[in-house]
Amino acid sequence: MPAKRTLIVIGAASGTGAPDPGCAEGPDALRHYKAFHDTPLQHVAWDSILRVPRAQPDTPLHAVASLSTRLAAEVEAVLQAGNFPLVVGGDHSCAIGTWSGVHRTLADKGPLGLIWIDAHMDSHTFATTPSGQIHGMPLACLLGHGDAALTGIDGPEAKLRPEHVCLIGVRSFEAGEAALLHRLGVRVFKMDEVRQRGLAEVFDEALAIVRQGTAGFGVSVDLDALDPEEEPGVGTPVPGGLRRDELAAALSRLRGDPTFVAMEIAEYNPRRDRGHATADAAGALVGAITPLY
Repeated sequence: MPAKRTLIVIGAASGTGAPDPGCAEGPDALRHYKAFHDTPLQHVAWDSILRVPRAQPDTPLHAVASLSTRLAAEVEAVLQAGNFPLVVGGDHSCAIGTWSGVHRTLADKGPLGLIWIDAHMDSHTFATTPSGQIHGMPLACLLGHGDAALTGIDGPEAKLRPEHVCLIGVRSFEAGEAALLHRLGVRVFKMDEVRQRGLAEVFDEALAIVRQGTAGFGVSVDLDALDPEEEPGVGTPVPGGLRRDELAAALSRLRGDPTFVAMEIAEYNPRRDRGHATADAAGALVGAITPLY
């Protein structure tokens, strides 16, 4: 039995990668509301909340790259100490830093697997994006496609291999990003397939993908994967999503798995939340994976 890991929460107040900066307030709002302490967590500790310096006039590209570089280092430090990093965003551009740091830590042992749970594909580059927003690009960047300022964080190599990545819950995307994932062969479980087969069966297949030939795997949850009828406090709500209870049940199967090395929850927007419903959902998803052992 491996040594018990402490779950360390790292806030990433990323807001420059999205058109609505409200998600930058997410980590502070969740920490203040103590969403993670309203569930029976036994091994949770908050680390720092990383921010883009206000006095620094910046382009969104440079701001995202700067925050991601610092976040990668924080994640790497938590993992090297034998603990489990939980990154709380912020818009989903923070994923570039999160999984670059995990990749760097695992690089000598083998590839990283990743389950990306999201209403969107987040796989645009500047050549395909209709909006120019970086929160629609992090998965492409991690797969090695995009601006060098983002793909080169913590090393120039791609942080993920397509065969070790899958997406769950997708229901809003554009042709350019879909074409990239199709060309790379990334498995995408769209929402209609999840409803047809059931999340439990889809999650089984996803786990097989991210475990096969990898040194460890992680889960990145964009809260807009959830149905906005239940969870309105997200950056980019899309109707017809997952239910909180079914996603928590799927994640609960990861308890005690030593190859589950990190998790991320992104896109909580407290300005859009109602009655702390989405904050409670974030807490429920974290509660589903704890205690780790």
